Amino acid sequence: MILVAQVSDTHFDLGTRNVERAQRVMAYLADLRRRPDVIVVTGDITEAGKPEQYAEARSALQADLPVLAIPGNHDDRAAFREVLLGVPPTDDPINHVHRVGGLTSILLDSSVPGRSAGRLTDNTYDWLHNALAETPPDDAVLLALHHPPVFLHSPVVDSIALAGPERLAAVVAADERIIGILAGHAHTAAVATFAGRPLLMGPSTASVLGGEWELAPPERVMDYAPDPAVALHVVDDNHRLITHFRSVPMGGWIGTPY
Repeated sequence: MILVAQVSDTHFDLGTRNVERAQRVMAYLADLRRRPDVIVVTGDITEAGKPEQYAEARSALQADLPVLAIPGNHDDRAAFREVLLGVPPTDDPINHVHRVGGLTSILLDSSVPGRSAGRLTDNTYDWLHNALAETPPDDAVLLALHHPPVFLHSPVVDSIALAGPERLAAVVAADERIIGILAGHAHTAAVATFAGRPLLMGPSTASVLGGEWELAPPERVMDYAPDPAVALHVVDDNHRLITHFRSVPMGGWIGTPY
């Protein structure tokens, strides 16, 4: 069994609230009886892409296991690279590949500088094809990106989703090793299918965004009351993908019923 924890949309903003919520999620993951093999952070690390916000994220998301993060529409690639990755600042896409056991996780940067909607560049597709070509033939593959490639019936997210999802769908459909796609951006735990594979939207640690049956934009958009949450993706020995969503109580564990 391989366990992948997905944290998303932390929106570090130099305030104490979002830091405390992200720290509580990281503490929850650290205390699990079976700890994750890798933590994937699917974008919107910061609220405004400021270097000091990334410094906040670097401290709060620190762990003694691999933590892989990609930008979202609220992020800035140059500051992300310099502060989180410790490399020279550029505006090139930030893509990652990580292999553990028989699982290869491929993280794709769908952010577009200066825009809220997402797109995967030609360079990212070239990089993706190379990453898949170098992946062992018997591995399972998880793809991850910030922008969902499907409509979610969200008055906010649907207008700033991934542009041109058909191109990504063709890649997914053509490779049987791809067992699922992880996304952020939605600020809600949601499940769909994409190119015949599970598409799993990770919840935000910061807030919850409702669907068109709940929202009345612009007056009521984000709900800041619910506890932070995390997605736990299990890949079993048969390359079956099972996902559990967990809210993380800010007050900690309650073992005795009321």
